[in-house]
Amino acid sequence: MLQTQLSLALILEPYRQAIEQGIQAHIEQLGPESPLREACQYALLNGGKRFRPALVLMIAKALGYQVNAFQAALGIEFFHTASLIADDLPCMDNDDERRNKPTLHRVYGESVALLSTYALISAGYHCLAKNAQELKQSQHPLAHQSDTLCVLALENVSYNTGLWGATGGQYLDLSPPNLSLPVLHEVLHKKTVTLFEISFVLGWIYGGGNLDQLPLIKKCASHFGMAFQLADDLDDMIQDQMHGHSLNLANVCGKAQAMQMFHEEIEQYALIIKELNLDQSELQALAQLLVGQVQQI
Repeated sequence: MLQTQLSLALILEPYRQAIEQGIQAHIEQLGPESPLREACQYALLNGGKRFRPALVLMIAKALGYQVNAFQAALGIEFFHTASLIADDLPCMDNDDERRNKPTLHRVYGESVALLSTYALISAGYHCLAKNAQELKQSQHPLAHQSDTLCVLALENVSYNTGLWGATGGQYLDLSPPNLSLPVLHEVLHKKTVTLFEISFVLGWIYGGGNLDQLPLIKKCASHFGMAFQLADDLDDMIQDQMHGHSLNLANVCGKAQAMQMFHEEIEQYALIIKELNLDQSELQALAQLLVGQVQQI
């Protein structure tokens, strides 16, 4: 397990450093100096692997057109951070700590925390528009379609952060009709997999990918996201049982079935990245690392 974590950290570290620097440079663009901007800064710089923005940059890099998708990568980090702030609120999961630090509402209060989510979501959309503007002046293979790219990006983000995605997933998590496997699968897909889809789609769109293959990159994201969630649930089985956390697929369906589901998802992911000619990249290495993690459980 430790070796797998170290290997993942090695892959992510260059991206993490770049994203950290990008966030720091973007803080002043969020708005005038105020406790609200300080709260956004606190949430954005509260650690994390920066996995989702790294995926945007990995996909853009793997496409080989050497185009800049950095603003889009910042955008998904802003969306993701906003979702974490909301999840931690007393009316949601009521968490006191996030990554071993006090949650945002504990430091700045609930009203500022709520407004921070609005500010970061708005900043994320601005990043998507800015990236499209940059592409219009670049050698991007689809520079002449930059407006179309922006519309496609906005459409995907809106869908996956709304009722069909993360927002709907959080609601279903709070008010599940039951704890059956289909319901649990839907919650995790909406809360977790949808944000991975945003990462994959943004990397593909802004990286110069063939727009006709967008449905395929979405399937790729779905398989990867669910494999990632299953690996995480398998790793957390005992801990979640001890703390009474019911949102764990492995505990609901059993370790053996969860293992089988994981391997089915990762196999489909591997097939699709091969079809998309992305299999000779860090995306393939991520799949191998997930397999290695699960094998050690």
